[in-house]
Amino acid sequence: MTTISRQKLLAELGRVAPRDALIADEEALRPFECDGLSMYRELPLLVAIPENTTQLRGILRTCSRLGVPVVTRGAGTGLSGGALPLKNGLLLVLTRLNRILDLDPVARTVRVEPGVRNLAVSEAARPHGLYYAPDPSSQIACSIGGNVAENSGGVHCLKYGLTVHNVLEVTLLTIDGEEVILGGPALDAPGYDLLAVINGSEGMLGVITEVLLRLLPVPQTAQVVLAGFATIEDAASAVAAIISAGIVPAGLEMMDRLAVEAVEAFSAPGYPRDAEAVLLCELDGGSAEVAEQMSRVVDVLQSHRATSIKISDGEEERLRLWAGRKNAFPAVGRIKPDYYCMDGTIPRRELPRVLGKISEATQRAGLTVANVFHAGDGNLHPLIMYDANQDGQIETAEQLGAEILRLCIEAGGTVTGEHGVGMEKIDSMCEQFNADELAQFHALKSAFDPKGLLNPGKAVPTLHRCAELGAMHVHGGKLPFPDIPRF
Repeated sequence: MTTISRQKLLAELGRVAPRDALIADEEALRPFECDGLSMYRELPLLVAIPENTTQLRGILRTCSRLGVPVVTRGAGTGLSGGALPLKNGLLLVLTRLNRILDLDPVARTVRVEPGVRNLAVSEAARPHGLYYAPDPSSQIACSIGGNVAENSGGVHCLKYGLTVHNVLEVTLLTIDGEEVILGGPALDAPGYDLLAVINGSEGMLGVITEVLLRLLPVPQTAQVVLAGFATIEDAASAVAAIISAGIVPAGLEMMDRLAVEAVEAFSAPGYPRDAEAVLLCELDGGSAEVAEQMSRVVDVLQSHRATSIKISDGEEERLRLWAGRKNAFPAVGRIKPDYYCMDGTIPRRELPRVLGKISEATQRAGLTVANVFHAGDGNLHPLIMYDANQDGQIETAEQLGAEILRLCIEAGGTVTGEHGVGMEKIDSMCEQFNADELAQFHALKSAFDPKGLLNPGKAVPTLHRCAELGAMHVHGGKLPFPDIPRF
């Protein structure tokens, strides 16, 4: 990487992109200083917003020639600092690449540019009786390119999978502007199967220009049951029992009392305010199938001491009940000036124990945490509330977040389920992976990006950094990184 002035980079990029595609004024750069994780902020050297692939290719080739690092940004809704700019680098914003290129209702596929909004795909497919299954809570704003970069999920990922399970093909540009196509419209594609590598790669391997998505038929019937519980332990055990019964819900979500109180005050979806925890369980498919499974789910809920049970009566009520869950993040944002959303994932059987440990850690930290998560696949979203204007609260929130992720690792889980690592969890990666594993991650990145210019410093820590942290992590003890040379 080389150091270059803003004016020099502006002049060089002006040869391959129009002036209105480049932002250099410091005040105009301010909206791009962070993504959805606002506790980390940095002004980029320059912002480029290309209008087409030709401009994008020229921008990448110019940055490669000059040795300028590139951070790619979609809609900016990410929650791990993955799109945090570099002060000596270019922030490449793909929001103008927002066309739906082709929709094939017979093949049940749609080809889109990376800036297309998640919800826009289902809106375009709806006249054909189809929809796109992954539905992050930010789906009204988040983009498909960002979904692929973070391998996003959503409330329906339990049955229909994450982004990686719904992407057939990805076209990307390397830092040198070379086009690479991974996957294809058929069930199998020639060459190495690298789609899973790109999904969740966080902009470290290439810049996505097109994505071919799988569409699904809209279910004949969808119905959700809302259950309240007197204890979090009862709700968590009901989750495990539903799955053990051989039922695979379309969605299975859990919220604690604080989260319920927040969403009731925000949008009044009709959740029981006296419950310590609620479950939302959606079943979909044929009418007879849904009716039979709903009867079984209700039996399970009752046997696990549900204090209240409400089954949606019609589509309007179903959407209202889900709206409460999807509005949980902004609802919690009304309680405190700031919140920090974690993303650890654990085995379902560990839910009661880990939630108890999170409660103990929260009390020690002196902060407030609302728990909202994809209970069906063990993806936790503790919302740590704090006030950045109070001295030390950011640091306390970060320490509590790291402790929660440590609990997830110790339970046999992982530090992220769908938000990505970015800057937020990069130190926690040192606790989950050993030196040999991290070396393989770096080797894979080097194969795609030998100059190390794409989103450097994110997602995968250097071995030197992990060696430094080995003596610092008091909870996990020293890590196995002795005498490792700097990467």
